[in-house]
Amino acid sequence: MRKLFRHAAADIPASIVVFLVALPLCLGIALGSGTPIFSGIISGIIGGLVVGAISGSHLSISGPAAGLITVISLYMQELGSFQVLLLAVLIAGLIQILLALVKAGMIADFIPVAVIKGMMAAIGIMLILKQLPHLVGYDADFEGDESFFQPDGHNTFTELKMAWLQLTPFAMCLGLVGLAIQYVWDRPAMKKRQWTRFLPGPLLVVILSVVLNEAMKRLFPDFAIRAEHMVNVPVITNWDSLSSVLSSPDFSRIGDSTVWMAGITIGAIASLESLLSIEATDNLDPEGRISPPNRELLAQGVGNISAAFLGGLPVTAVVVRSTANISGGARTRLSALLHGVLLALLVLLLPSLLNRIPYAALAAILCYVGFKLASPSLVRQSYRLGWDVFLPFVITVVAILLSDLLLGVIIGLLVGVFFVIRSNFRKSLIVVHLDNNYMIKLMNQVSFLNKSLLKNALMNIPDESSLLFDFSKCIFADSDIRTMILEFAEDAPSRGIRVDYRFLNEDQKVKLKMPV
Repeated sequence: MRKLFRHAAADIPASIVVFLVALPLCLGIALGSGTPIFSGIISGIIGGLVVGAISGSHLSISGPAAGLITVISLYMQELGSFQVLLLAVLIAGLIQILLALVKAGMIADFIPVAVIKGMMAAIGIMLILKQLPHLVGYDADFEGDESFFQPDGHNTFTELKMAWLQLTPFAMCLGLVGLAIQYVWDRPAMKKRQWTRFLPGPLLVVILSVVLNEAMKRLFPDFAIRAEHMVNVPVITNWDSLSSVLSSPDFSRIGDSTVWMAGITIGAIASLESLLSIEATDNLDPEGRISPPNRELLAQGVGNISAAFLGGLPVTAVVVRSTANISGGARTRLSALLHGVLLALLVLLLPSLLNRIPYAALAAILCYVGFKLASPSLVRQSYRLGWDVFLPFVITVVAILLSDLLLGVIIGLLVGVFFVIRSNFRKSLIVVHLDNNYMIKLMNQVSFLNKSLLKNALMNIPDESSLLFDFSKCIFADSDIRTMILEFAEDAPSRGIRVDYRFLNEDQKVKLKMPV
């Protein structure tokens, strides 16, 4: 227990920041999914207490994910009831546990770093674009909506135009003050002050916004922020009202193939999002720690089973809340656990206090998180690594902004794979020659993808010359390559070409299966 609380001075303030960010997102995602409003809160609590207790990630935060809004709303219509959807969530959780047992977490290792960084930058830009309307007091779009096209017919950019035409002056002032506070708190001079660890910038933004708005209500009520521009938590007054928001799966549909398809789909998407999120979170971890992916799948599976039996939405690890956790100064998973405790206690005991928080204050926090995710230094770093890295990075960013997180990552992954193949294609063979002496150096792994390159190289070998196949740097050559080389060597004497081979040692020749 002492080990868990060894960094409590940093983790407790960070947990408050994460709680404040998570609360409106939990409500907004439930609203956007077409499920009971309290289902998002339940999943937020489970993401903190259940997943946080099992996960091996130090800084990752789990809860309902905006990336699943479209899928959940679709299956809500197809399945006909929330209780049947909970059965699909239960199946998804069981699938995730199975994936953990078969060590499927390794799939995250096949996502190029350029795509992961592109995902982080895209989420940062998307946060800024989506939160700017809330920052100026225009809250027509629900918190947690990350899609480019919105149900009301608007898109991300037309929503910005609408916000500019209908801004709330005092909300905009609070938002700008909130951004300024976080900028000042992030300066090296402020970070050196010990007391800022107990009062992080985002927490001060929320406290100050509540105090200023309450003062404005008394001094200039016409300019104060109205209730529709503030957090709106359902009020639980007694046990009956609490039990009415809890649900359980409808097992009567267990044999329905549509339910199983929904469970498999939710399980697959939630697993991929979680693996991508912990990969991104590990990249941001100041201590460079690595989260065990299979344990994360296990934690998410148990979390989704818990959500199914309590009436919650599917949970995943989420980048936005995890980044807010890191920005708040968290050091260990205690922050994730405590944010779940805060969600449970304050929603049940002090909803009226939470309902005094303006959305503009939370938007300021998320905008600053977005700026740190999409920092100019990240773009410059990707550009310096070359076009093979920069293009997948940019395409991932654009694809996510114009679609959604999962589709954008898939597009970025395909582009990344293309550049990997292209790079391998170009660098797998090196041809050098001096006068009439030629050498073809086979590098690393050479496969059927390189047949065209090898074929062109062999066609340019003139008669009455010598050719050396250098395998000393090669660790794999597939049968197509070996066959092409051996066929060329068999025909070479008729053209007066002398063929030789070079291997690192006899063992390498045996491993490459070269019968020469």
